[in-house]
Amino acid sequence: MGAVPASPEPHSSRLSASRREGERVTPLELFFDLVFVLAITQCTALISHHPTWPGLIQGLLALGILWWGWVGYAWLTSVIDPEEGAVRLVIFGSMASLLIVALAVPRAFDDLALTFALAFGVFRVAHIGLFMLASPDDDALRHSVLGLAGSTALAVALLILASDFDGLAQGALWALAIGVDMGLPYFFGTEGWKLVPGHFAERHGLIVIIALGESIVAIGVGASGALGLGIGITAVLGVALAAAMWWIYFDVVALISARRLGEAEQGRVQNALARDSYSYWHLALVAGIVLSAFGLKVSIGHFEDHLQTVPAFALLGGIAIYLFGLVGFRYRHVHTINRHRLVLGIFLLLLVPVATKVPALISLAAGDVLIWTMIAWENHGYDERRDRLRHEASVANPRAA
Repeated sequence: MGAVPASPEPHSSRLSASRREGERVTPLELFFDLVFVLAITQCTALISHHPTWPGLIQGLLALGILWWGWVGYAWLTSVIDPEEGAVRLVIFGSMASLLIVALAVPRAFDDLALTFALAFGVFRVAHIGLFMLASPDDDALRHSVLGLAGSTALAVALLILASDFDGLAQGALWALAIGVDMGLPYFFGTEGWKLVPGHFAERHGLIVIIALGESIVAIGVGASGALGLGIGITAVLGVALAAAMWWIYFDVVALISARRLGEAEQGRVQNALARDSYSYWHLALVAGIVLSAFGLKVSIGHFEDHLQTVPAFALLGGIAIYLFGLVGFRYRHVHTINRHRLVLGIFLLLLVPVATKVPALISLAAGDVLIWTMIAWENHGYDERRDRLRHEASVANPRAA
């Protein structure tokens, strides 16, 4: 991050609203994200405990709330260095509150609903507090933070209110909280926010890797310590699926998108691009990974059995949602549609009823064959352009390739 400035007042620089030095994700941010990945894992656990349509919806609602909380910290650390002075201590405190949130996720719609809401409120208060400290001399940033504080307070209040309800009413209040939390900032304007584009893109790329790692963990949990030929084949197919999902994001898309974000006009244009393509569309990527992880978990434990409708949708529909997220991500950057991914996503959804009639191993194998066939077709179309794009990206940023 560079040498420590020889300033007689280091604390003011640590909490200033100026851009952070350097674009590398810090070790503390990675440490913070390890707690977030536990929360993602707990969303999968919530769906596993209630493998029904209401349970699946609850898992996605919890993920939506958690995601926007994480996004707020990704924007925050584009303003201040999280490892400096008092900021580091507050980040540790926010990690502790996030841990409580994560532990409460499996019963966030039952007896731990209020615990979840209150702990999440503490998590968000720490975020807003750090943003306020970071904007003493920046009126535009302070105005944006105050608007965010209002939407955050309303969302947390709705979660607290939801703890007094159950069933449809509770779900509706959660959905409203997500709509308020994610939707209102869209109307605040983007001029006031600060952004380090390389750091922002890398941070979101790393969270995709962490989410994919959760799908690998799901394979191990689904195996339950057993290992036979069928489980071994299913596990290998599961890893192949995770590898395919990694490939179609990191091979070209992540590199080019990060470059386009860096080249965008600073201020309103760049911030809006970051908000739409990373803060919003990446939720679809992570949701797709979480759903497919649940599908993998069920498949490896019952590889010879037919999948029920919800696990079948989670497995194939999760891949489809991931592909749709990538389609939207690309469209926001270059205003073109990747038809291969869009068509494959639709086809996978159409295969869900078929997946309930064949062994889980066959459904997983079919998903692998289809997505790897698409990858082979796309790479054949890239030819020399792919190598040139990756080479240019690696020269511009050696850590990107």
